[in-house]
Amino acid sequence: MKSFWSAILLIFFSHNFIFAQTSKVDEKAETVIKKAVEKLGGEKYVQVKSIVGRGKFSLLRDGAITSFQSFVDVIVYPDRERTEFKQGGVKTVQTNNGETGWIFDGAAETINVQNKDQIEGFKRSIRVSIDNLLRGHWRGKASLSYLGKRPASLGKRSEAVKLAFEDGFAVEFEFSDEYLPIKAIYKRMSADNEEIKEEDRYAQFVDVQGIKTPLIVDHFTNNSHTSRVNYETVEFNKTVPDSIFTKPNSPKELKKDLKL
Repeated sequence: MKSFWSAILLIFFSHNFIFAQTSKVDEKAETVIKKAVEKLGGEKYVQVKSIVGRGKFSLLRDGAITSFQSFVDVIVYPDRERTEFKQGGVKTVQTNNGETGWIFDGAAETINVQNKDQIEGFKRSIRVSIDNLLRGHWRGKASLSYLGKRPASLGKRSEAVKLAFEDGFAVEFEFSDEYLPIKAIYKRMSADNEEIKEEDRYAQFVDVQGIKTPLIVDHFTNNSHTSRVNYETVEFNKTVPDSIFTKPNSPKELKKDLKL
């Protein structure tokens, strides 16, 4: 009986020790986040519930543009997004709502439910978002740590923090000496089970409704520049109807431009 209760107590104290360790706050990392939030707009930044962005999306290869599309991107936090692309008059719509999603192919005039890989890709995009980090949507799902200073531009160094999720996925974020976001770095596995390095870089910050916003987001895959998002307009906290995330019954419903 004594050994039984000893084992129970050992499990109890071990569990609480592990919980204490995983719940430990990294003060240096939290300080970096706090300063970045203040730099981007403080409470105004934190209180953003929705974003409507419009602009151009480019695919690149060997430094040259291979595809050029206009887009409208609607985000409602924490996990809803609808993006409409248009090229040569043909529209593509990708919509995610938590665990579900659908895609409209304007060329084929079909609406298909997203598969598992597409849903997982959307979830990953949330995890690596700078807004997910700074607005704290990761809390309770990941641990935050300070990685120290890193070389940045000539004569300058960046501050780096890391988000480590329960399933092993991790993303690193770098901030300038003025605490503006510089980049997000993470790795994923390809279909051939090869490790791929992905990186988002933020640039051209402007003031929009009292919030500093990057108008350019460049994406790099294995250090090669593969795409650019160039925002022309950004609107915060615009009213967004729930209906735009619902899968339509007919492709005809998607032929008209999205109006908000």
